[in-house]
Amino acid sequence: MQEYQDSSQAPPSLRNLQILEVLAREARPMTATEINASLGLPKPTIHRLVATLEQEGYLSRQLDGRSYLPGLKLRRMMLGVMHAGQYDLARHDVLVRLFASVGETCSISIPEGDTLVYVDRVETNWPLRLVIRLGTRVPLHATAAGKVCLAFMNPQSVEHFLRHAQLHPHTPNTFASAESLREELARVREQGHAIDDQEFIPGMVGISVPALYSRGRVLAAVTFHAPVQRMSLDTAMTHLPALQRAARELADLA
Repeated sequence: MQEYQDSSQAPPSLRNLQILEVLAREARPMTATEINASLGLPKPTIHRLVATLEQEGYLSRQLDGRSYLPGLKLRRMMLGVMHAGQYDLARHDVLVRLFASVGETCSISIPEGDTLVYVDRVETNWPLRLVIRLGTRVPLHATAAGKVCLAFMNPQSVEHFLRHAQLHPHTPNTFASAESLREELARVREQGHAIDDQEFIPGMVGISVPALYSRGRVLAAVTFHAPVQRMSLDTAMTHLPALQRAARELADLA
């Protein structure tokens, strides 16, 4: 059932936010008519507002010429909000508790285009470690967190990624073809977690699970990784319950 709200009396600035809210909530390409189904604005008004948002870079028109997704400006705003969340102690405490259980670097990340962005981390104190600063972008297809985000995206977005992304083979273990990655994403979605078996950096393994919220969409990916010299992939899998618990705690904060 669609949620309907009367936006006809709202000021134009609020109408713009309501349009962006609908698009974010649905997390799929939408036409102006589909967006307006839950807003109830006059037809000329919704088309004018959507056109303005596209012109200003907050919406991006898709190849079909009719539907829209968040544009570059809106995606940058979303990342800024997530980065500001590093000051959210409740969220960071989830990672602290996970780190206490795992003992290796733990992180929260979100997708941005065809990359993954780290928005919060707790670093291990071991001298041998992989240091990735907050805001760093890494490839979706070659990381456990990236594969989790892809696996739980809507099918249309996944297919668009598989058709257009450059699947660079960072290591011999990288899923560097659309066919092999599609099969891997199906496995990830079925089992509910992804592994990084030295697919991005030789000698590093990791596990990631999705923090899910409404309609099974990914809020963020929760991950830990470690060098194979300290932790085998089999040993890493013993920490999967702690990782899943952290993901549920993070989703409850949303």
